[in-house]
Amino acid sequence: MLHYAVVFLIIALIAGFLGFFGIAGLAAGIAKILFVVFIVLFVISLIFGRGRH
Repeated sequence: MLHYAVVFLIIALIAGFLGFFGIAGLAAGIAKILFVVFIVLFVISLIFGRGRH
């Protein structure tokens, strides 16, 4: 999931550089959402994954 967030961030940077600001904003928004979901799932896995050894 983190990979997709980075991909959308790169798409946003390239689109912004080329002047496609609508696409850049959309891709940046998707990247933000994916990054937040990744962080939430990562924290949940840290909390609940510690009990299993």
